[in-house]
Amino acid sequence: MLSNTCKYAVRALIYLGKFGEEGEKIGIKKIAGDLEIPTPFLGKILQNLVKQKILTSTKGPNGGFGLGKPAQEITLFEIVRTIDGDDFFNNCLISHETCSSHHDHGKPCAVHKQFSAVRNELMVFYSETSIAKIIADMKGHEDLIKI
Repeated sequence: MLSNTCKYAVRALIYLGKFGEEGEKIGIKKIAGDLEIPTPFLGKILQNLVKQKILTSTKGPNGGFGLGKPAQEITLFEIVRTIDGDDFFNNCLISHETCSSHHDHGKPCAVHKQFSAVRNELMVFYSETSIAKIIADMKGHEDLIKI
């Protein structure tokens, strides 16, 4: 499924969406400490998200990270594509290749037909699930979810 890097990115975006004020930045040490993610590793992840304009960053003593656009515009699909690439949505379930490469040879894998429907449902879920929706769904369950 998702890489740990991608899970950390999702958690960091939820954190910034939940605790970041409009235009306010949160420092990397605060984010890393609260999420229990090693600071250097989280820094690389967040800088990648800045390059993709999902986050913004400011250097200096009052610097930090903030959302680069409204939380309702940041989808899980965008995060997964940015961090893990398209392979998550294209790779065969039992092979190291994309599903389309099997079609070039006319031999889809044994689970292709069943997994294709699941993959389509995943695409819809990831495309329709925004950081804002996750934050809204957390209300009342904050104690159960370790961001």
